[in-house]
Amino acid sequence: MRRSWRRWVPDAWARSFEMRRKPMVETKTGADDTIVEVKETLTGERREFRCTVVARATRAVVVSYRSPIGGVVEDVSLPAGTLTLGYFWETRPYNVYHWIAPDGRTLGLYFNVSDTTRITPGRVAWRDLAVDVLITADGRCRVLDEDELPSDLDRTLKRQIEATLEALCRNHEEHLETFEARSRKFLRP
Repeated sequence: MRRSWRRWVPDAWARSFEMRRKPMVETKTGADDTIVEVKETLTGERREFRCTVVARATRAVVVSYRSPIGGVVEDVSLPAGTLTLGYFWETRPYNVYHWIAPDGRTLGLYFNVSDTTRITPGRVAWRDLAVDVLITADGRCRVLDEDELPSDLDRTLKRQIEATLEALCRNHEEHLETFEARSRKFLRP
């Protein structure tokens, strides 16, 4: 029988899943406020992305990136001009990309299960734990890339990943509503 993730996850970590927390208190950012997103994988590979800061808060940042070319993730088409709003927290075991079509429609939410997120004025660095959750605009929820987890992964880390997946998938419809509402604040009419 599977144990509930709340039984073995520390209280502070479990609270990070609560979506009905106080809203992020934002600070104004300048038009040229850029940040480098640094993603490191479990294998040590590093990728960097230059983004624009949309909002900052204590231990959190929202960034944006508009894609000049189109692409596809699973069965989600991301046309050229897709806006990605990336939400990062130092206190949560995930970050999320909200993909928004050029016409303003949500295309999907892409949750990266992560840890060791660090935010400084010019950089947001995080470790990608390989597994992702895709929530499509029509409410479907899928776990991706579980096959990329190393077979010798630390058991504690594996349990943290499983708990994060369980919480994200269990509340997927609420996440879609929450991030659509949050992102509306950052979209210009």
